[in-house]
Amino acid sequence: MNYDVIVLGSGPGGYVTAIRASQLGFKVAIIEKENLGGVCLNWGCIPTKALIKSAQVFEYIQHAKEYGINVTEASADFNAVIKRSRDVADGMSKGVQFSMKKNKIDIIDGFGKVKPGKKVEVTAADGKVSSLEADHIIIATGARSRELPNLPQDGKKVIGYRQAMTLAEQPKKLIVVGSGAIGVEFAHFYNAMGTEVTIVEFMPNVVPVEDEDISKQFERSLKKAGINVMTNSSVERIDTSGNGVKAFVKTAKGEEVLEAEAPFASPLVLPRQRAIRKIRSLFFAEYFRISRRFLRQLQLSRNLQSARLGRLLHRRCCLLRHLGSAKPIGANIIPQLI
Repeated sequence: MNYDVIVLGSGPGGYVTAIRASQLGFKVAIIEKENLGGVCLNWGCIPTKALIKSAQVFEYIQHAKEYGINVTEASADFNAVIKRSRDVADGMSKGVQFSMKKNKIDIIDGFGKVKPGKKVEVTAADGKVSSLEADHIIIATGARSRELPNLPQDGKKVIGYRQAMTLAEQPKKLIVVGSGAIGVEFAHFYNAMGTEVTIVEFMPNVVPVEDEDISKQFERSLKKAGINVMTNSSVERIDTSGNGVKAFVKTAKGEEVLEAEAPFASPLVLPRQRAIRKIRSLFFAEYFRISRRFLRQLQLSRNLQSARLGRLLHRRCCLLRHLGSAKPIGANIIPQLI
């Protein structure tokens, strides 16, 4: 089937671009291999904020007396909190689906690969392969997580972000490896729920990509909340042979052994390039130089400047301009730009 525009990926960049293109009169299809809304809406920003909101409400109740309100007893239902988070994500994903239908955008379920000749090959869940063509193809595949080589995840004793959002039981002890945005969010949530949390960070400061003064103040806040923070430390190996997990942590003072029910390996975020893994950075530059004129047609930065998603897309457009310059740019910087 032929389209004016095919958008590969239905995250915040992809589905908003598809909507705007349809509003401008283009025939649009969007390809998604899992859930509409992408990782951000289903397994990232949205469900984690729902968890943090539940933790915040629980903390307010625990300190209600400071606000002049007497609460005799309060307890958190961990499974109910997890369910609410998933319900919030599912509801928003259905909202994206409604927006697609409202704007007459074809939803193609499957895994897409860009092929020569302005074609996209789509492999459905049942293995059926179909081919689509479009005058313009927009790649909005976002990012993926990469496992740490010394912390292979089994989904039970060593978990990633998806398992951390859907655990059947609340762990008594949790080790969070890495103190980036994802790591500290989960550390805060589980600590607020009553789990004993330890953060292990290789760098001298937590949230190391932030300003040093912010990092230091944030570390004080984490410790005040009861979270054990270990900076300048690294998990060298783990032992999962027993009921729980032992993490052997290298510190400035020597090796220390931590025990927990489920270490959480905070993921490294990399650009998702499986669909275009054979395309080099130079091809990116040439491809987006061709598509840049079309993106200007969408007027994303002008029409959506006031919206948060519009700002995100504006940054993507800035990235495309850079990719269209004479000097190709490494795709490893994409997650930080968006």
